[in-house]
Amino acid sequence: MTLEQLDADYSLTHQLTFVAGPGGLPMIEINNPLAKATISVYGGQVLSFQPVGAADLLFLSEQAYYAEGKAIKGGVPVCWPWFGADPENKGRAAHGFVRNRMWNVNSTETLEDGETKVVLGLSDSEATREIWPYGFEMAIAITVGTTLRLQLMTRNTGDQPFALTQALHTYFSVGEIGQVEVLGLEGTRYLDKAKGSGGGEKSQLDAVTVAAEVDRIYLNVPSELAIVDASLGRRINITSSGSKTAVVWNPWAEIAAASGDLADDSYQKFICVETTNAATDVVEVPVGGDACLVATYGIG
Repeated sequence: MTLEQLDADYSLTHQLTFVAGPGGLPMIEINNPLAKATISVYGGQVLSFQPVGAADLLFLSEQAYYAEGKAIKGGVPVCWPWFGADPENKGRAAHGFVRNRMWNVNSTETLEDGETKVVLGLSDSEATREIWPYGFEMAIAITVGTTLRLQLMTRNTGDQPFALTQALHTYFSVGEIGQVEVLGLEGTRYLDKAKGSGGGEKSQLDAVTVAAEVDRIYLNVPSELAIVDASLGRRINITSSGSKTAVVWNPWAEIAAASGDLADDSYQKFICVETTNAATDVVEVPVGGDACLVATYGIG
């Protein structure tokens, strides 16, 4: 569908328009009385969320790739139907196949309180079944207001049950990583995936801070977490449902320098706190069944 057709069918007067983004990818620009946001139809991915009077909550790499087959570095990439490496070791790409695929625009609407809601969707095709042999319909409902609410929904439309892991792989913008604390994970156990960490399961004693590479899957997490950023003087609250795990990730200097889509010093400006079904938190979706992963982000 062309940009002109998308705009004709789904634009909202004085609130939502479609534009050509970098690489010619279709983008949704939202500007309502409560917030601004940018959403990439490619990947079903929120790239920016800025409540009125506040700085952007999301980090987007200045060196991000905008091309078919490439994932966009930053915002809220969708990892689905697996999180992390290919669980069956078939050589398939990490984090599944939906973050580098064009989605459909299902609907747009203005809600009574001035919020804007966008629903993007994706369903199985011959191409997806070659990668993952199941019938599905999935959608992400994005509600932009004083908070950003994301609902990642999956329906099994096939003739066999399937299991999935998934994530809203959110990159939060921070002023200086050394002045950031993640609260709410004190006392939980985590799987340490960072290079040189020795791996295994460990216990989080205090607030999470970052002074080296951090790559952790936290287990049995509470539904409310927070990022306290002393440098920017703000607190970002994260509320989730449909999830028992959360991932905290920062690549630190070596990995950032080796990444073509990250500036060398970019690791100082973001932290990923991801709402996930990861590790043993596997979602079983029966034939005709549904699953829903929800996250809400706002300034406290």
